[in-house]
Amino acid sequence: MRHDRFHGRIGGGHGCDRPGCPEEGEFRAPGHRSPGFDGPGDYRWFCLDHVREFNAGYDWFAGMSADEIFAAQHPMAGWEAETRAFRPTAGVDHAPRWADYKDPLDAISRRARAFRPAARPDGRMMTQQERGAFEVLGLAPEADRKALRTRYSQLVRRYHPDRNGGDRSLESKLQRVVEAYNLLKGSALFA
Repeated sequence: MRHDRFHGRIGGGHGCDRPGCPEEGEFRAPGHRSPGFDGPGDYRWFCLDHVREFNAGYDWFAGMSADEIFAAQHPMAGWEAETRAFRPTAGVDHAPRWADYKDPLDAISRRARAFRPAARPDGRMMTQQERGAFEVLGLAPEADRKALRTRYSQLVRRYHPDRNGGDRSLESKLQRVVEAYNLLKGSALFA
C-alpha cells in the first residue's frame, strides 16, 4: 500500500539533485554548507528513493573526535546551559525575608533595584549587561578606555589557545572576554 502523504515530504518546484534523476525533489537533506552563525545553511532536494539512499550513507559524526561523539551521544547533550526559567531559582538569588518589610511592594521594589542600571562615579548610567561585562573583565566600573584595553589584552593572552600550547579548554572564557570587551568598547560609557 502506497500513501500519498509521507513524513518529511515538502514537495513543490524542486527537481531531484541526484544527477540523471527525472523525479521531483520532495525531500530536503543537508547541503554542502552546514548551519552556523551566519544562517541555516543550504539544502539538497531528493526524491524518496534518493533521500533514503542519502540517509543510509549520512554520518552526522563525521569530523568529530571520540570525545565529541561521546558528548553528543550523552542523554544530557544540549541541556548543559540552564536558561533563566529552568534554573532552580529562576534567576532570583533568594526569596525576600518578608518579616523585614511592612509592605510586600517594598520587598519587590528592593529586588527590582538590583536590576536597575547603576551609576558610575562620573554619573553615567550602566546597564545590567555593562555591569556584567565589567565583572567578566575584572574591572572596576570607573575604569577608563586605557584600563579596558590593557585588561582585555592581558586576558586574551591568558586564555588564547595559541598561548596555552593549543589547549582549547579555556575557549569559553576567551569568548566571554571578547564579548564583554566588544560590548564595552562600543558603549556610551567610553564615548
